Amino acid sequence: MNVKLFLASVFFLVFSGLTYAQQTKTISGTVTDGNQVPLPGAEVKVIDKSIFSVTDFDGNFTLEGVESGDVFRVTFLGFSPQEMEVGSSNEYSVVLQEDAGQLDEVVVVGYGTQKKRDLTGSIVSVDAEEIEKTPTSNAMQSLQGKVPGVQIVSAGSPGNSPTVRIRGLGTYNTDSGDSNVLYVVDGAFYDNIDFLNTKDIKSINVLKDASSSAIYGVRAANGVVIIETKSGKINQKPQFEYDGYTGVQVANNVVKMANAEQFVTMVQESGSEAEQQYILNAMQRYGRSRVNPNVPDVNTDWYNEIMRPGIIQSHSIGVSGGGEQVAYSMGVNYFDQEGILDMKNEYERFNIRSKMDVDISDRFRGGVNAVFSNATKYNPENAAWFKAYFAVPIMPVIDSLNTNATPVRYSNAQNLGYRGIQNPFTDLNYNNDREKIRKLLTNVYFEGDLIEDKLTFKTSYSHNYSAFENRYVNLPFTLGNNFERISSIERQQNNFSNQYWDNTLTYNDEFGDHDLTVLAGHSYRDEAANRFRATGENIRGIRFDSSWYLDFADPLSFSDNVREEFDRIYGLSFFGRIAYDFKDKYLAYGTVRYERSSKFTKDPWGLFPSVGLGWVVSEESFMENVDFLSFWKLRASYGQLGNDNVVASSGTNTIDNVFADFGDQALNGFTSTSVFTDNTWERVVEYNFGTDINMFDDRLNVTADYYIRDTEDAIMPITIPVINVVLQQNAGTIRNQGLELGINWQDNVSEDFSYRIGANLTTINNEVTEINNEEGFINAGSAEFRQITRIGDPIQAFFGYEVEGVYQNQAEVDADPFAANQPEANLMPGDLIYKDQNGDGFINADDRVILGSFLPDFTFGGNIGLNYKAFDFSMSFYGQVGNKILNRKRGEIIFTQDTNMDADLAINRWHGEGTSNTYPSSAGLRKLWNQQLSEFWVEDGDFFRIQNIQVGYTIKSDDLPQTRVYFTAERPFTFFDYNGFDPEVNDGVDRQTYPVPSIYTVGINVKI
Repeated sequence: MNVKLFLASVFFLVFSGLTYAQQTKTISGTVTDGNQVPLPGAEVKVIDKSIFSVTDFDGNFTLEGVESGDVFRVTFLGFSPQEMEVGSSNEYSVVLQEDAGQLDEVVVVGYGTQKKRDLTGSIVSVDAEEIEKTPTSNAMQSLQGKVPGVQIVSAGSPGNSPTVRIRGLGTYNTDSGDSNVLYVVDGAFYDNIDFLNTKDIKSINVLKDASSSAIYGVRAANGVVIIETKSGKINQKPQFEYDGYTGVQVANNVVKMANAEQFVTMVQESGSEAEQQYILNAMQRYGRSRVNPNVPDVNTDWYNEIMRPGIIQSHSIGVSGGGEQVAYSMGVNYFDQEGILDMKNEYERFNIRSKMDVDISDRFRGGVNAVFSNATKYNPENAAWFKAYFAVPIMPVIDSLNTNATPVRYSNAQNLGYRGIQNPFTDLNYNNDREKIRKLLTNVYFEGDLIEDKLTFKTSYSHNYSAFENRYVNLPFTLGNNFERISSIERQQNNFSNQYWDNTLTYNDEFGDHDLTVLAGHSYRDEAANRFRATGENIRGIRFDSSWYLDFADPLSFSDNVREEFDRIYGLSFFGRIAYDFKDKYLAYGTVRYERSSKFTKDPWGLFPSVGLGWVVSEESFMENVDFLSFWKLRASYGQLGNDNVVASSGTNTIDNVFADFGDQALNGFTSTSVFTDNTWERVVEYNFGTDINMFDDRLNVTADYYIRDTEDAIMPITIPVINVVLQQNAGTIRNQGLELGINWQDNVSEDFSYRIGANLTTINNEVTEINNEEGFINAGSAEFRQITRIGDPIQAFFGYEVEGVYQNQAEVDADPFAANQPEANLMPGDLIYKDQNGDGFINADDRVILGSFLPDFTFGGNIGLNYKAFDFSMSFYGQVGNKILNRKRGEIIFTQDTNMDADLAINRWHGEGTSNTYPSSAGLRKLWNQQLSEFWVEDGDFFRIQNIQVGYTIKSDDLPQTRVYFTAERPFTFFDYNGFDPEVNDGVDRQTYPVPSIYTVGINVKI
């Protein structure tokens, strides 16, 4: 009986084991897209089991130990996930469809990721395809006109980075770096991404509102740009890619200057006997024109003389792939760009990038990223632009009669009687400004699942070491007329070592209808800077660049010309975040960051919270029958950010001599005055309200945001009464508010044809709402070209007189009470008429008004894309409205009147009744009355630009690697009324601004 029971039990166990063995098996399959193209790197995972695989280069996968009835899920970025049940078959073919709405797309946010559909803040993503279209040394240039709420001001000089403003300007001291955007590249922090090759970028995410940015703390007050570089994939065969282009840059919309005949005419009308004599001197020296004997036989177009076409080229080689446990990506790039200014003006950069991710085990991962960038930049002598504007056309570049000029017989306007030399070629050929830039950027991370699929710990360390070596050489020359310059050299060595260590603990859980993510973290930063500068003169052997070192300068010239300084800043942060999703339709997001900065001794700690809420309306039952609307989300957020990228404290300790009379006896003594500030954080407080809508099967996407962004305790220059000392201190509030709208439509008409259309619009209202000083305003600019910051107006707005017209005849002058009240003005026909704002019968400082701001009222952009079989076409445009530009190069006639002027002035000047009601006469231009800052000198900066046109053709053949050839035109057409090369002027003051060129390139891309 017992034996039978034992045998039965053994039989049952053996049979059960055999049965179980028969139920498990190995299956395999392929994953492709709708066009049967393999998808390498797709994740295949059995639901509720620890069985998973990743597709190889050909889209193949294998799953071991599965059972019939198991369900595996296939996911791939940009495609809708698909689930399949394991049946009797061992081979499976999975076809993924593109997710047109991209709602399940994973977006990189601070210290993690989120699904796009779950975002409660304002975040915009730009993919690699759009970034790569722009031939540039800085990837941020490629975002111009593509992201609502982001203003990109282009930089024309090679190697210079564009100015990036996210949601306006919230910091007063724009030149000190206070307004810099934070860049996060693969988890590491930077102030600039000039080291990054556009071909290495996978995506750019712009975090615009405070709620989205708050997790990054003090570095994020001006917005955050998160950049992901390209990575390899596990079990991916090596993929090689070459991309290269070459082309030419040319100046566009070149300013027309008055030619010799126009210049002489204006001089004759000016009534200046001295200037008329200078023309006679030129005719005696260079002869008379055969066309017009009243004009010298010289007609120099100085802009044409100083400019050239500039070559631009870029060559990139990349490889990516992976084995069973390692994924890697490497890239090499060479970039070279010549400037359009005809001198040693260029930028050359060589980059090496590597990225490796390692699966140490099923639960632990690690990786390292490294970039080495070696660049050499020859900066332009921008004074040449200014001199070319005012150099008289009756003087040649080379004057063979100027025998006293060495080493080249450049002309000198002083030989004709003019006060300045005026010739820009001395700046072009006798200055050499070289900057060597070396950067080594590393980031190492380790990540582990403490509880599988639920609790993850990550630690990362990044180090940004940058060395800037500057050498500025002034070569000696003479121009005759007792003009001689001695040689000099200035050398600077600036080293920066920035270290960051971040630790995060992330908990993810899904239970029922709830989805919860909790993050806690700690961050430490150490930023150090060492700066050295020395200047010497009278260099031995200056004509040989091997002598361009301080050892060859006169040792006695170093006195008071050597300086070295060191700065170091420490920061410590604790932060946390909760993201909650209920039924995929009710969203909550909150962060808090507790920050300490060594910059602030009085109050080093700051607490900065944020919260965001979202409601996916389209998931509600009452929306079930709304077929045309596939997704609709409402968002609202509030957040605070601290900014310590400001002056920590400032002050002065002065000792003055004092003389007094006591008992008829004169005595002298000293007084000591000490004034210091204890500055603290600038605090950004922002409200954001937005909506996201997808309609018509996700072909139409609409995103809209309204924001109110206040910078409280803004650092401003405040004048201390009595002692008249200017200190930087927390003294005001700056508000930026506006509306952002983005609309995109895309459709696949057929297998061979698809298209997309997009447009965006941003309104910007910049206003100072509080200034804590006695005056209630802050002056900026110079006395002649006044800018002002006051309550109710924008930062550093232009401040001057409103112009009502031009006096046409003497009767109009006599009828104007100003002529009688202010006889010293000596008004006459051809003079400007200013508006008497207070009606007191006088024109004085009380009649000045705000003439506008360099910040635009709104910006807009758009794009069109077409794909037909192997051909692709794209075009984008960009524009802005409402900004003003101070044409200071024209306005500096107030300092030097015996110069040339642009042809617009020469042609449209008032030269008789009815000839102009806008421009003064030639004589009027030389009068102080008309030279005062007014609407005449402050012009509209509105423009519309065709930003980028690209045409490409892809060669697909079984015998050839995938190859695409393309042609790109960057900024081919710009339409504007401003009297300058280009209306993109960073601070709105155009004196010697480097023009932004048009670029035309041809390129090829090969993938193997």
